[in-house]
Amino acid sequence: MGAIKRRWHQLNRFYDALYVTPYRRTARRAQRRQEDLFRLLVMSEALGIPNPASFYTLELLPFLMEDFHAWHLRMGMEHSPLEGMKCC
Repeated sequence: MGAIKRRWHQLNRFYDALYVTPYRRTARRAQRRQEDLFRLLVMSEALGIPNPASFYTLELLPFLMEDFHAWHLRMGMEHSPLEGMKCC
């Protein structure tokens, strides 16, 4: 019974390496782009971009500030674009 279980796990790892692994990077990249767009929409008022939904997105700001530094570096900004917030 142990040999069958071991073979099953080997087969699952092979399947994972063959079919799933090549798409993980693409899925992560797509997820990161969606998160960046969401962050831009939420923080647009602070960045000077008019946002008609700012009343609703204002309460989400504290949740997005945790990884703000990584975001603005990924967007190609050396320093924080917000005047009141210095993270670097």
